Amino acid sequence: MLPKEDLLKGVENRDSVIRVIDQADQAIKTWEVVMTDFYSPPEIAEIQRSFARLTDVQMVAWGGYPQAERQRLAIARSELPLDIDQVEVVALNIAGNFLFDPANHRDFLGAILGTGIVREKVGDIIVLGERGAQAIVVTDLVEFFQASLTQVRSVPVKVQPIPLSELKIREPKKKELTTVEASMRLDAIASAGFGMSRSKMADLISSGDVRVNWKDINSTSYTVKPGDLIAIRGKGRVEVGEMMVTKKDRYRVQLTRFV
Repeated sequence: MLPKEDLLKGVENRDSVIRVIDQADQAIKTWEVVMTDFYSPPEIAEIQRSFARLTDVQMVAWGGYPQAERQRLAIARSELPLDIDQVEVVALNIAGNFLFDPANHRDFLGAILGTGIVREKVGDIIVLGERGAQAIVVTDLVEFFQASLTQVRSVPVKVQPIPLSELKIREPKKKELTTVEASMRLDAIASAGFGMSRSKMADLISSGDVRVNWKDINSTSYTVKPGDLIAIRGKGRVEVGEMMVTKKDRYRVQLTRFV
């Protein structure tokens, strides 16, 4: 049995981590690859942090395409081969004529959940404008959605599975920039990356709107490092790139902003 209480120390998404601990115990006991439901980026990050020090179990996350936010985990004993191809996901095309009754992400998600399926069974939803949408779901629900998901807003829809290669992914826009700061404090680096005043950034940090590597950070003086991902709700993400110390002992930092 895995050390459940040790793995749960300090976690925010306790219920999600408990479920994964139970599934990891199953994977160890049965020597099988076990699938979780879909989890959000903060949940995935916290699960991976909790399990990072364990040597007898491994996991990989995949949501159907490289930029997917919601992902499933495949869990197996460390002795077994494991890669993203073993994470079972399927893409659905939800086709309809939305020219006169446009539907947004919330509309498609609401229609999906209206069939009685819980959120954890559904990954990302990609809205295609007047043509409908694409959704990534667990593999055993394809026939259910084909029979049950028949309308979104006032529009009749037809649901069909499609290859993952046919997903219409919008590549995130990104902007490369360089900043020179007196320190690697979160408020300094984040204000430069998101192009806003340091005082406004401090307010966002204090109010709990800023995450580093999907973990809530409330301290403006938190030290960031190369490779960290800073996210602000509704404003995108900034990745901290290479850092070097100048002759005047300041920090020259490469940043990439994704919107």
